[in-house]
Amino acid sequence: MSTTQTQPAPSATDPECPLVARPVAFAAIERATWDRLLAASARATSFSRWNVHRAWWDAYGSTAHEQYLLVAERSDPERIRGIVPLMHRHEVEPEDAATATMLRHPSYAATEVAPGAKAVFFGASYHTDYATILAAPADLADVATALVEELAAGPDRRHGDTDWDVVDLRRLRDDDPALPALERAFAARAPHEGWRVTREQEDVCPVVTMPAGGDWEAYLDTLDKKARHEIRRKIRRAEAGGENVFELVEPTPAVIDEFIDLHQARWGAEGLFPDTAGGARSRQFVHRLAELELADGPSRQLQVGRFRVAGRTIFIGVAFDDEREFLFYNAGVDPAARDLSPGVTGTAAYLRERQAAGCRRFDFLRGDEAYKYEWGASDEPIHRLLVERLP
Repeated sequence: MSTTQTQPAPSATDPECPLVARPVAFAAIERATWDRLLAASARATSFSRWNVHRAWWDAYGSTAHEQYLLVAERSDPERIRGIVPLMHRHEVEPEDAATATMLRHPSYAATEVAPGAKAVFFGASYHTDYATILAAPADLADVATALVEELAAGPDRRHGDTDWDVVDLRRLRDDDPALPALERAFAARAPHEGWRVTREQEDVCPVVTMPAGGDWEAYLDTLDKKARHEIRRKIRRAEAGGENVFELVEPTPAVIDEFIDLHQARWGAEGLFPDTAGGARSRQFVHRLAELELADGPSRQLQVGRFRVAGRTIFIGVAFDDEREFLFYNAGVDPAARDLSPGVTGTAAYLRERQAAGCRRFDFLRGDEAYKYEWGASDEPIHRLLVERLP
């Protein structure tokens, strides 16, 4: 974990930024504008899709307040050059403990924030693994400056007279050009506003990079000897149990329910979907996301993979695939099929299918759980940019 505090000396005032940010409701942003800027962004992922944000607000809207920003040319407000998806809430809300579900382990981030602090986060980032601002790379510096100008201007009066205490931007990829653009913009303003700007590693995302050529055995040969032996042994045992079939299936309500049932059968109260208010929100989020993605038809990025042995479903994986990288979001396995090692054999089947389809990046997303490294994953860090008001 690394931490840097950015406190440059005051500098001469920069020329007026050609862009200006204005707060809007998420529903006021045209889908076509969102999709255009998403496509232009350097390191946006499937988590930045309009569908993910829409589903998140439909499920978790009572837990935060929207603070999305449209960034437009100062001389022409109709020319939208960026979207900054933000929300605000207290760092910890009274209902959090009762509605929490175990989606990911706690982050590495070291800097603590007072639970009662009013915090500005990336929108929907409580349940996503990557976040960013939506803008073409050439516009990032000006979009970040416009964002900082808006946050320095005082509270959003639509939500009362209380200004933010911290800006807590998480899930920024290590190679995302938005990260240095945001850090520079906040650091340039910090001495004049009495802010402290800290950048620190928040977590890691273990990523498997497949060898070129699509050869499954060549990939297995890159793994640790013990891991390779165990994977092959478990695959052979599953094959001996009957016909092994892996297929990509549409994310219909019935399929999503099947995934939820398997997930809960394995994880119970420690999973995403316990019989609690938090579990109900998780179910609503996944179902709503699947509904929106299903409506997108061939352009959808949500993907569901089902693995069966002798006609019995023992594994369902939920993921995103944007034809550049594969993001493995979560899975459900049948604990009664322990003899078939459903976690290993199902993951192997999914990896193999994606490799055959031409995918070379298989991202296990946040968390350094040991099983991810058995597949040859290497850590890619994600970062947190924290802006605090100095006393």
